[in-house]
Amino acid sequence: MAKLPRSIDENLYFLSVEIDGQLAGMQDYFKSPNQAAAQKVILRAGYSYNLASKLTKASTQILSQKKVTSEQQNLLRNVELIAQNLDLISRLARRSLTYAETVDRKAYLRGDTYAKVLKQVRDSLKLIQPALARSDSKSAVRIGQIREKMEDLYDRVFRTLTEDMRKSKHTADLANSLLVANEVRRIGDALQSVSEAILSVNLGQPVQFERYFTLKSLLPSTKDDEPVDMVPLAETRSGSAISSVRSRSENGEPVNAVFKDGELRKVREERAGVKSWHAIYPGLAPKILSYQKHGQSAALLIEHLPGYTFEQLVLNENDALLAEAQKKLAMTLNDVWRSTRMEEPAVMASMRQLSRRLPEVYRVHPEFRADPQGFGGLRLKGFDELVREAAEREDKLEAAFSVHIHGDFNLDNVIYDPAEKKLHFIDLHRSRYMDYVQDVSVFMISNYRLQIQDIPVRRRLAKVACDLQSVAAKFARSQKDRTYEYRLALGLARSFATSTRFVFDKSHARRMFIRARFLLEQALACPEGKEERFKLPIKELFVD
Repeated sequence: MAKLPRSIDENLYFLSVEIDGQLAGMQDYFKSPNQAAAQKVILRAGYSYNLASKLTKASTQILSQKKVTSEQQNLLRNVELIAQNLDLISRLARRSLTYAETVDRKAYLRGDTYAKVLKQVRDSLKLIQPALARSDSKSAVRIGQIREKMEDLYDRVFRTLTEDMRKSKHTADLANSLLVANEVRRIGDALQSVSEAILSVNLGQPVQFERYFTLKSLLPSTKDDEPVDMVPLAETRSGSAISSVRSRSENGEPVNAVFKDGELRKVREERAGVKSWHAIYPGLAPKILSYQKHGQSAALLIEHLPGYTFEQLVLNENDALLAEAQKKLAMTLNDVWRSTRMEEPAVMASMRQLSRRLPEVYRVHPEFRADPQGFGGLRLKGFDELVREAAEREDKLEAAFSVHIHGDFNLDNVIYDPAEKKLHFIDLHRSRYMDYVQDVSVFMISNYRLQIQDIPVRRRLAKVACDLQSVAAKFARSQKDRTYEYRLALGLARSFATSTRFVFDKSHARRMFIRARFLLEQALACPEGKEERFKLPIKELFVD
């Protein structure tokens, strides 16, 4: 555990003492409201600000040095957050007293209601430095729990004051008293941020208060003081966060899992996706260790899977291991596609999906929005027009059969374990029966869209994409799927275009968008009814 430099530790101590003094002054004011007591706190505005600034400046100087470990960075950044929130508590205290001084009839303040909670706030300030020094998550949680008490207090005061407003003519006094209560309530928010900063130091990564409790409740009977190591794995664009978790149970057994939390609907879909794979193709999806929902959010604790994601394999591992993983992937996909084939036609609707996501693409890359162009007798259609026309063609061209697909078949959602020679799928919230071209196109583009310009690596990415296409094309021939390449063209066009919203490199994004346009133009140039003859220039598309 990294230790705080002495200069920062001292400033944090003096800042805590200063805030404690201001809160004590606030308590005195509510016991006996008077201008002198209010001014005693209000005039100390510069003290907490200067101490917080000194702490931040010292922290910034240390962080600018070359030899700072990630553990020290995490500690210093979170201590800066603590200092900012302590200064915020000072400002909220001063503002509450400023509003209180505008209340003529001080009885409306109901100052005695704040005595107990302000004492708890002051007690929690004394826990901050010991909690940091001892990596004490239990004390950190106690600090954060003050917020709930302050919310309860505010609700009571709110009900009382709004009830009084119906009966009393002194609306201005009551309204200002309500503002006082609101500023006091917000002190609870600041304390919860302090709590989260300490927990983040202990866990080694940023964590929200509710997320910490969800994690603790999912872990199998861990002791309260048992350290939990979390390493962020991913933060999805749908708002879910994924972390690897290591701890020990009460029996001392190691707990090694993946923690995923986020929007209730997404997590539910993930759970359903995993269950469907267990029923259809056992061993491919990880086991669910526990699940919990809370309001509109939910969390899963999933079996930790050893091995490498395909992205790690392509970017970092040797040719032999990559080839071994590709062979396993090809065998697995062929087996899944053949064993789950249903004589139920499927419409990928990739153009409808592209149409829905184009506004987001244009927000990131407004230069891609182009109206139809004319040059002499030549007319170039706008991209939106191409998408509309391709959507009409796609609606008439369903796949003759369905298979069970991953649904979000990116490189980092496929794991290969070389020790056990096993393949695993993760992030399964979009799994369903659908056209297998959906997975093929997403996997291919997840190679191309990686923003790496190293030529040997790009050749490797192109080869992995083209190899998977060869596997799919062979499967298509065996199943007499004659419009496979035409549907793949539309799927690739969709994925090339929509993936640009994740690409900041303008040149790379433009290369992808141009490929999307080329594919749409080629698909539309193919006469209706002749889609079986359509051929894709796969290698040319994936080699820059």
